[in-house]
Amino acid sequence: MDERNMWIDIITKLYKDLHTSDRVMHSSKESDKKRDRILNYFERLERVHQKVAQSKNPEDLKRLKNFYHNLYVIKPEDIPDSYFEHEKQIMRERGYGNIEITSERKEILVKQIIEDQEESLDRWIEYFLFDEESKSYEMWEKYWVFQGLQQLGKFNKETGKFSKRDKHTVYPFPPVEREAIFTTLKLMEDYIKDRKGDAEIRSALGSGNFKTLYEYSIKMIMHKGEKKHSSTEGKWVKYEQGSDYNILRDSLQGYYTGWCTAAGENFAKGQLENGDFYVYYSLDENGEAKIPRIAIRMDGHDTIGEIRGIAENQNMEAEMMPILDKKLEEFPDRDKYKKKEYDMQLLTTIDNKVQKGFELTKEELRFLYEIDGKIEGFGYDKDPRIEEIKSKRDLVQDLSFIFGCGKDDISIGDINASNISKLKDKVVHCGNIRLTSFSDFKGKGLKLPQIVRGSLELGDFIIALGLDLPQAIEDYLDLDDLISAEGLELPQIVGGNLILWGLTSAEGLKLPQTVGGNLILRSLTSAEGLKLPQTVGEDLNLGGLTNAKGLELPQTVEGTLDLSGLTSAEGLKLPQTVGEDLNLSGLTSAEGLELPQTVGGDLILRNLTSAEGLKLPQIVEGTLDLSGLTSAEGLELPQTVGDSLDLDRLTSAEGLKLPQTVESDIYLYNLTSAEGLELPQTIGGDLDLRGLTSAEGLVLPENFLLDALIAPYNIIKEIENYPEKHYRNYMQNDKKEDKNSSEFTGRHFR
Repeated sequence: MDERNMWIDIITKLYKDLHTSDRVMHSSKESDKKRDRILNYFERLERVHQKVAQSKNPEDLKRLKNFYHNLYVIKPEDIPDSYFEHEKQIMRERGYGNIEITSERKEILVKQIIEDQEESLDRWIEYFLFDEESKSYEMWEKYWVFQGLQQLGKFNKETGKFSKRDKHTVYPFPPVEREAIFTTLKLMEDYIKDRKGDAEIRSALGSGNFKTLYEYSIKMIMHKGEKKHSSTEGKWVKYEQGSDYNILRDSLQGYYTGWCTAAGENFAKGQLENGDFYVYYSLDENGEAKIPRIAIRMDGHDTIGEIRGIAENQNMEAEMMPILDKKLEEFPDRDKYKKKEYDMQLLTTIDNKVQKGFELTKEELRFLYEIDGKIEGFGYDKDPRIEEIKSKRDLVQDLSFIFGCGKDDISIGDINASNISKLKDKVVHCGNIRLTSFSDFKGKGLKLPQIVRGSLELGDFIIALGLDLPQAIEDYLDLDDLISAEGLELPQIVGGNLILWGLTSAEGLKLPQTVGGNLILRSLTSAEGLKLPQTVGEDLNLGGLTNAKGLELPQTVEGTLDLSGLTSAEGLKLPQTVGEDLNLSGLTSAEGLELPQTVGGDLILRNLTSAEGLKLPQIVEGTLDLSGLTSAEGLELPQTVGDSLDLDRLTSAEGLKLPQTVESDIYLYNLTSAEGLELPQTIGGDLDLRGLTSAEGLVLPENFLLDALIAPYNIIKEIENYPEKHYRNYMQNDKKEDKNSSEFTGRHFR
């Protein structure tokens, strides 16, 4: 029996109903034998493939792809509810809370699943149509491979197996692996010729089990490639937010990293829409940096979203850790990311243990009740699992175990002057304490508990003598009216705000190592003797300081840093990272000013009259207020401003180079002429040019809506009448458009 007939026998045995299917009977007669029907079908299919391959007609190709899509791509009604539940669980474990999948969100997810399956299937179709190597395969071989593809779900790198694919499988089809396809077909061809083959896969060869043979081929290829991973030498490649996601995804194909970025189109697309992406590639056998080893997905430009390696469960290979650690030095939030990742993993472990009825250790309970610090997740709000877990537990019993005290040593509830006696001899108090006057507990023989799991408000105290504060306060500590730090011994930990608004001097002040919320020292006029915490979790208000002498700021301020009272930057060393606004509105000169690389909110420098010596951050996420500048001479603006750009006192655009992107408004309302004015490619809000006397030289971004321009009426009419003069790329993009068409109107005007 010839090789062709042996292949037909295998296919007949594997696909018993093929000879009676509609698509086979379409090219055969009822009287034809089973073998003849199948051969006729393959001959017809080969003719269709050849026609499409030779003509490369887009419509023919689309029809052929649709034929395969209808056969093999998942239908909306077959997507299981478990998929949407899994999406919710992932969000929950990342700390985003109990996110409901709305009908609108479900529609988007369904569309993405289908698009990813179609796109990944198209790559196989195109391989069999256009690849030179595939032209050597017979149609029945292509059919066997293509049918076998329908068995392949998601590849598990640890087991070396594909999950089983069925009509409910949502995962995209695997990438085209030319070497694996060739190896698999060669195994079958050799077996068909002489009935010989590797003992490990003899059964699969005899039965024609494509899935087993393909897994075996991949295993051989990966085994051959293991030596490639012995070297750590390579390079980092950065993929910019919004860049071509296909370049990133294609670079990962065939390496079985397990990263979802290498899967469906929408994975890589969504990730690059949301932020930058870094990959470390080590050298292959040709000395080219092509083997992906580390992935860093960013949220935006400066916040780490995820880090993955290629070891088991996408963990990091030990030898790659030094390379990762060195790279992380470039990111201001590296330590915060590591803490979030650790916190979410530990909270998930605790959640699973509680659901299964297992006991928690003392360390796990300290973590759950946030004794040593706040639990941080990737969501905007507090992870709801914390309260869910605590609601099922005995608070007093847990706290007595944590602190090694009896249940009677713990009090619960809010305290004021009327029920202050409840605090007597207590070690731990759960609730808020509000004592507005020293007389509230003076002479009552009271000592505040060592631990307060709430806030402590002592707002009317002006002196600290005789005040014995707790060792730790979970929420805020309000000593708003305190005028002197004499005798003040603050807690080691304040989890929320520490309010010391009334202090005018830092003499004798010893602050906690950690303040989880705002630190308010607004009335300090001098930093002499001031030692700030290593970490301030939210805002640091030092707006009363008039000079930076003796000021040592923390490396990180997560919220706003208010230094609005400084008139000079002499001696000022700012943090590496300011998470929100940086207020330096009192500075009149940039001399000696070294700004952070990134400001996460507004940067306020409104009293600078000259840009001399000013080196701005690469990124300002909020508003950049330079409203005091009267000249752009020496001004180098960031490439991106995340909110508004205020340059409202400039009277000339000479020397002005604006950012490529301003996400909100641009204020230039004292410009009288547009001469030399080159606007950004993107303006997300209003453009205020109300001072212009002429439209001469004004060229707007190509998609800018005229409603967003604030300018004199005559200038707006000029632009409406002569858009070809006043819109960038108008001649190239809009020359053929009808000015009166709805498309034209919608694009430039409203």
